[in-house]
Amino acid sequence: MTAREDSPARSAPDALREDKRALRRRLLDARKARSDDDRAAATAALTRHVLALAEGVDGPVCCYLPVGPEPGAAGSGTSTVADALLAAGHEVLAPVVPAEPGPLDWTRYEGADSLVTGPLGVREPGGERLGVEAITRAGLVLVPALAVDGRGRRIGRGGGYYDRTLPAVPASTPLAVLLHDDELIDHVPAGDLDVTVAQVILPTRGAVAVRNNH
Repeated sequence: MTAREDSPARSAPDALREDKRALRRRLLDARKARSDDDRAAATAALTRHVLALAEGVDGPVCCYLPVGPEPGAAGSGTSTVADALLAAGHEVLAPVVPAEPGPLDWTRYEGADSLVTGPLGVREPGGERLGVEAITRAGLVLVPALAVDGRGRRIGRGGGYYDRTLPAVPASTPLAVLLHDDELIDHVPAGDLDVTVAQVILPTRGAVAVRNNH
């Protein structure tokens, strides 16, 4: 027998984890390789699209706080998408990662000066916690991801916090993922508990509908 034939077959959960891990590593490496100018241009374009999408929404905007190479992060001459929404007069709710695995808590974002280092080392607003149910009154929810495919399946960083949070979002609430143009891909490995999305926002194309089977 060959070494491949001798080795035990991968279980479906193990295979899914390995496929996600490999894709996640490739996507993270690609983001790190982007130039500062490319990131700044992407953020500027994404900000314009998000502000257009948020115009006239009823309720706050739930918006993750991008860091490093994430789409929407601050760059040379640009502010974050969250700061742009705040400057446009929107109430912005930012996620707070719980100490134990579970749905995200939320608090009002009032600018970069309001951020403190949370218990997990993540920068987060230091204001009053509004509870996990705060997302249910949002007029727009912006979700982080490394990639999304044409069926609306998204891959994040692996913590699972948004997959535990998004089922509470009313079906009528727009839910969108900010991506670089090449991060809308052909296939994202996903399991039954992975929540799909219906829309992505790309720098060159703006809001793009993707098929959502959930």
